[in-house]
Amino acid sequence: MNLGDWGTMVDQFTPQAIWGRELRHYRQAAGLTQAQLAQKIHFSEGLISGVETGQLPASPEFAQSCDTTLTTGGALHRLLDWRRGQRFPLWFGKWRDKEQAATVLRAYEPLLVPGLLQTEAYARVVLRGDEMALAARMDRQAILTRDDPEPPIFRCIMDEAVLSRPIGSPKDMREQLDHLVSMVGPRLSVQVVPHGMHPGLLSGFVIATLDGGTDVAYVDTALRGLTVSEQDEVDHAVQRFESIRTEALPLRMSLDLIKRTADEKWT
Repeated sequence: MNLGDWGTMVDQFTPQAIWGRELRHYRQAAGLTQAQLAQKIHFSEGLISGVETGQLPASPEFAQSCDTTLTTGGALHRLLDWRRGQRFPLWFGKWRDKEQAATVLRAYEPLLVPGLLQTEAYARVVLRGDEMALAARMDRQAILTRDDPEPPIFRCIMDEAVLSRPIGSPKDMREQLDHLVSMVGPRLSVQVVPHGMHPGLLSGFVIATLDGGTDVAYVDTALRGLTVSEQDEVDHAVQRFESIRTEALPLRMSLDLIKRTADEKWT
């Protein structure tokens, strides 16, 4: 797909698309290519391209970085006012940028199916019927099936309790577990940690590997999610993920357990 194809896929008059064109205007006025801007603001060239074509949203952090580098006087950040009623919390925007740009995602969840693998019915219950948040979550999942760029490799580990926790109706749970099995392929794996004590009981987290091999982590807390880029903390998250993975069942055994739980508990 070339850049000209984007125009046929995006409504060019949405606020997001208009904001992207403003970014392109300021970038070109500064005499910078997308690659040169990416180097200066430490966001990927692919993200900049996606924002400029209206494919991807800009986070406040991204807008501020562009304002500073392009000396706009804060214009781009001010133009984000249209997003005050947006579907993602402001603190999530920073992670969404990383998630969209990731080449590899490694996720661990002790309580719920990860958002990228939730069915619509399951997610609606988790989000307490917030239809705007639900639409946003479903939109995020497009990274797993996109054509260009290639979907990230996604390695997911869940605690066995996730399979038995009733979220919605038995039918919803059956569909959710069936969906987990159906999503597995060469670039996506799901493993289950059996009931019992293991290193992942405290909280869920995700590690995104970006172009160049840099890792960034996202950690759930009771109040909000935190995007972590400090090397020591990210290294600790990577070590924790690998430690949890040693406790997980192999892929085939994990899928057998998911199918068995669906048959025995949710049929």
